[in-house]
Order: sequence, then structure tokens, then C-alpha cells
Amino acid sequence: MEGVTGVYEPVQHHWFHCQNLVDCRSSWIPFSREDSLQLEERHKHGETSGEEEEEVVVATEGRRFDVRLKERRCFAVYWEQPPLEVRRCSWFHKGDKDIFYTPYPEDTSLVLEEAYMMAVKLNDWKKKKIEFPTGETVVLHSPKLMTQQQTIPLKDWISLPSVQSQPRTVKRGLEDIRIELPEGEPDQVDHLVFMVHGIGPTCDIQLRGVVPCVNDFRGASLSLLSSHFKQSQDGTHMGRVEFLPVDWHRVLHGDATGVDDDIQRITLPSISRLRQFSNSTVLDLFFYNSPTYCQTIIDTVASEINRLHQVFLQRHPQFTGAVSLAGHSLGSLILFDLLTNQERKNLDEEGSSVSSPSEATPLEFESFEDTLRNFGLGKYVQMLTNEQMDLESLGLCSETFLKDLGIPLGPRKKIMYLLKRWRDQESRTGTSHPVPGIPGIASVYSQVQEHPTLLSGTPSSSPVDYKYFDVGIGQVSIVYPQLAFQPQAFFALGSPIGMFLTVRGLKRIDPTYSLPTCKSFYNIYHPFDPVAYRIEPMVVSPEVDLPPMLIPHHKGRKRMHLELKDSLTRVSSDLLLTISTVRGMWQTLTMLPVNTLPPVAGVGTTAALPPQESGSGAPNGTVSPTEMRNISVGMLNGGRRFDYVLQEKPLESFNEYLFAIQSHLCYWDSKDTVLLLLREIYKGKGILL
Repeated sequence: MEGVTGVYEPVQHHWFHCQNLVDCRSSWIPFSREDSLQLEERHKHGETSGEEEEEVVVATEGRRFDVRLKERRCFAVYWEQPPLEVRRCSWFHKGDKDIFYTPYPEDTSLVLEEAYMMAVKLNDWKKKKIEFPTGETVVLHSPKLMTQQQTIPLKDWISLPSVQSQPRTVKRGLEDIRIELPEGEPDQVDHLVFMVHGIGPTCDIQLRGVVPCVNDFRGASLSLLSSHFKQSQDGTHMGRVEFLPVDWHRVLHGDATGVDDDIQRITLPSISRLRQFSNSTVLDLFFYNSPTYCQTIIDTVASEINRLHQVFLQRHPQFTGAVSLAGHSLGSLILFDLLTNQERKNLDEEGSSVSSPSEATPLEFESFEDTLRNFGLGKYVQMLTNEQMDLESLGLCSETFLKDLGIPLGPRKKIMYLLKRWRDQESRTGTSHPVPGIPGIASVYSQVQEHPTLLSGTPSSSPVDYKYFDVGIGQVSIVYPQLAFQPQAFFALGSPIGMFLTVRGLKRIDPTYSLPTCKSFYNIYHPFDPVAYRIEPMVVSPEVDLPPMLIPHHKGRKRMHLELKDSLTRVSSDLLLTISTVRGMWQTLTMLPVNTLPPVAGVGTTAALPPQESGSGAPNGTVSPTEMRNISVGMLNGGRRFDYVLQEKPLESFNEYLFAIQSHLCYWDSKDTVLLLLREIYKGKGILL
């Protein structure tokens, strides 16, 4: 035949993995070129060296998955999911209504390749047929035209759809297939971010879990790094940012707690779907305000973050970057409460230090007087001694009784916390001896005096630390575990932190307060998000109307409809100013002649003064850009702004209520959000956008 030389060239293999879709279908996804070449190299090395009997493990997808070549399966490293089937692919088929090609099994591809090789060498293309036991028949018409036909028994011909009898297109190799191979990820990781989800098992409008949502977030970051940081990437000093999901919902609603069974027994049978949705999502808010389940949630988040951090360091031993945290919705509140209760492990700016939990002095309850003094309650020793009090009798007293004794709010909270720790220690050990690993009272409360607290202006006669102010602001009194690292930044997405702090009774955040181990904080929200709240107004003066920082569009500039809106606002303002000017000129022309000099104000009268002009032209109550630079927003973000608002899309601006729910779930696929995180992360490395 024309164009056939009789020279056979072996087919180039590419490796794929199977992804199960929500509608019980499967889709074959190609590995990146780098991962496929690595898999092919290890596969051929095993064939030539005789190591086929030994399992070979190859790390792929940024070392987040391990492929076991002998098993032909791919296993997730950081999270739980069923293993994925892996294939070494060379032959593919597709129907007329299919979108993508499906690879043949490896043994089928081997048979097709041998038949193709013989046809090329013998130059024999007279409808060479290869029949398979499953009923399929592949016909090799020419090197570029190959089809698959389904052999259907006569008795089934009428009952089967006609589409199954139509031939399918067969392709050899990837050359003639329109398929987009994923871009490989840089092996160098510059920064690590743990992302904590909010209420419920799903995170976005597509009802997907936290793992696929974080995968999309990571994919957007890789795309933006190559497009917006290209010059820095080409300088070989830039890698990528790794994002890892933290799932706590599965543990809370798992068999260990049994909470789902308990809730199901008391759930009404009516409107079952709505009640099931409420039980798996909205109830998470109530669980977090329960001492029992709040402890479970906090322990799960902290232990999972520490576990993921340890696994990551094992798989990336050369990693020298920093770690940050990101939380969506309730997940941001969980991280905020966790971070406010971290112990400073290194010297702070004033040179003082706080022991870590493993190094702190354990609690001592052998002396009633010494215990009170170590707890900063020495001035109340004589008062309680006169009442013939000891720890046991004090443990029988209520907070109301302590208030009747004249003990102020702050010391009362310390006493109640002291008694709680004493009861917990006795219940765990059966004695009042020190428990290893529990921070000592003296070291813990030295931190209260050395470092600023979150509260500001609370009605108390003594300093009160947010960490132990469990009743006054509604925070559940639990034991907060420590993270294995100090985060560089904390990103809150669609966060209700401001609302929860206000409901807990906190009116204002002390401007000098910062998270103990995290110096950067960002509150990112969509303007139509019904769950998100601002935090900057809790720091600045109530008289100041400080607008949030507008997040730039990832393609640059402001969205067109917002620019048009601003332009119309300016035009209307200029029009009103013009009308006012013309009116003033007309009044001047029609006025009667007046004296050149104004009359001298007499006793008891006030001279007419011109109205004071605003130096900025800003609306009443709104600060101008010049004034904004002089406003202190506290130390939550190191003295910088931390309320950031996304720009709504043109369609969203037509109806705020219609897109309210979607606005709360938009952060996972928002490139504007991803770019803000990347910009702030790499700013700390001296790499600017």
C-alpha cells in the first residue's frame, strides 16, 4: 500500500489511572509526562533486571500517590481513598458519542500490537481481523484506519440498542488522539498549606468532599505560578506550594463517636432528606459548642495536621520552607481557637520565653496555699483560709458563692479553671500527683502577664486571658493540643470568626494582640457570603468606617462591571457638583448689591463662616486613602490590613440572594483567592508578583 514502508516502530506507552465518577462511570486519566516516563523506566528496569517478583513503588502526582507497579494500583499517601487501577496503555478505542478514548487492557493491547507488527512487516492490510473471546473484533484496515466491532448473537440483535452494533474507532499510541496531558509539578516545595473544611461532608456547589476541592485549589495554584510568577520560576529559585486537606467530619460522624446513631434515633420521620442534610451539616455547629464533641473536633484537627506534617517531612526530607494554615467556614473558627491557645516555644520580641507542654512544670496540688499563689491568687489565700477552705471544699463551691465572697470575675475564672484541672487530673490518675505533659500553672499564667491578651476593655478588675475565659465569651473549656510547628500565616475563607467572638461577648480585640505562634492573619470573604463576617471593625475605633481591602482580579485590574459602577458613581457626583455650581452662580447673579466687606459681628452675634470642606472628599463616616494609612488595625497581621473582599462576578451582581449559598462555597475554585495566598506566601520569600 502507498505510504507503507514495511519498517515497524514499537509503540510508545503512556501510563493512565482510572478515576471513578459520581454516576458509577469510570474515566481514565493520564499521568503527566514526567510521571509516565518514570513509571515506564522503572517498569523496563524490572523486566531487564529480573525484579518482576519484587514490588516496585513509584511516587507520583507530587509524591502524594504511590504506584505499586506489580499490583498496577495507585494508593493515596495523605488521605484515605480506594486504590486506583493503573494501566500501561498503547491502544485506545472510542464510540461516536464518547468524548474521550478508553485504553484497552494491557493483554489486549499486546495482542493488537503483535497483529499490527505482522501487518506492517508483511504489508498485509486486507481487513486483518483480531477476534477476542469477549465478542469484540478489531479490524486493521490500514495503519491509520482501525475499527472495533461487537459480535451480537442473532437472538439478542433486536433487544440490544443499535448504538452497540456501530463500529468504534481504534487508535494506536497517543499521536492521533486529542488528549491533554497534565503538566508535571516541580519537585521543589517552597511552602506547605493545610486546608481545613467547614460544616458537613461536602465543600462546594458540586457536593464534593474536601479532597477534590483541595486538588482543584492546588491545580489553580500551579497554573497561576506558571503564568504570574513565570519570571521568578525561570530563575530556578521557585518551586511550588503544596496544599493538603484536613478532614475532621469523617471522625466526628464515624463509628467511634456513635453520634449519628444517637441523633438518628431522635430524628422525626417527616421531610427525611432535609433532616438528613441538617444532621450531617448544620448540627456540626452545635457539636462544636459541646464540650465533648468540641474536644473531639479539636483533637482530630490538631492530630491530623501533625500527622500530615510528619508524613510530608518524611517524603520531602529536603523541605526547608514554612507552613501555613487555611480554614473555610467553621474550619477557620476551629483553627482560630486552636491558634489562640498555642504556647510560644521560642523567645519573643521582649526576650521572655514560655515552656512547651513537654518541658513545663506539672501541676502540684499538695499545698493549698502554694497552689493558689502559683496560680496568681495569693491575695485570696487569707480570705479562703478564714473560711476554712481547702481544695476539696473549694471544689464544692459554685461561682455564685465565690462572687458573694467578693472575688472579682477574673480570679473567679482562674479558680474555676484550677478546680477543673484538679478534677481532671484526679480522674485520670486516681491521685493528686503531677501528670507528666500537662503544663504547670505558674508557667501558663506567666504567659498571661507577659503577653497581650485578645480581650480589651472587659468588665473585670483583673487581667483575664482569652484562653481561660470559657464562660464569659462562651468558648468551650477543653484541653487544646499543640501543633508541631509555628505557622507563618493563617488564611480564613468565608469565616464566621467575627460573629462568634461577638456572640461570645467579646466587643473589641486588643490592638496589641497577635496569635501566639502565628504572626500573619487574613480574613478573606465574598461580599455576598451570608456566613462571612469582618474582623477589622473589632480592632479599630467604632467611629471609623474602614472599608475592606479589595482583592485584585487574577487577570489584573478591577472587573469591568465594577469599574462601570464606579464610573457612574463619579459621573453622578460630578453632575450633582455641576448643578450645585450653576445654582450658586445663578443665585450670585440675581442677588442684590451688597457691601464689599462683610459686616462686623456684634456682641451676641456670630459671623457667617464658610462651610468646612472635607480634605478628602470621602463620604461621611468613610475614611479617605490618606486617613487610612494613619489608622492602626492592630497586630493580628503584624500591623497590616487583614480584611480582604473578593470582587463579585457580573452575573452575581444582579441578584445577591440568588448567589448567596454559592458565594459561601466559591473559595475552592476562586483564582483570585489562590493568587492572594500565593502573593502573600512568596512575599515572605522576597518574591513579588
